[in-house]
Amino acid sequence: QVQLVESGGGLVQPGGSLRLSCAASGFTFSSYAMSWYRQAPGKERELVAGISSAGGRTNYADSVKGRFTISRDNAKNTVYLQMNSLKPEDTAVYSCNGRWGIQSHWGRGTQVTVSS
Repeated sequence: QVQLVESGGGLVQPGGSLRLSCAASGFTFSSYAMSWYRQAPGKERELVAGISSAGGRTNYADSVKGRFTISRDNAKNTVYLQMNSLKPEDTAVYSCNGRWGIQSHWGRGTQVTVSS
């Protein structure tokens, strides 16, 4: 069975940091490009960051560039999102996605709340 399980979310103060993890199983992880998306209340789901299958190329939304870093460890079948200098507008449910050809898989998501 295909599974993507996010962890690492929680409550953090503005300016703080969190590291999200997404553990994958049930498919050939090293063949998939991986991405992090987020969805805030009242807003559409948006792409936050993406990484190629071997980790050689990354891309970021303008709103997080310079603050967030996506990485992956194919030996551990895990993709990460390091989030620094967090802002209240980063509050959302963060989900990971894996894509290869016609295949696309989603995790359940983890809540990130940035508040004083």
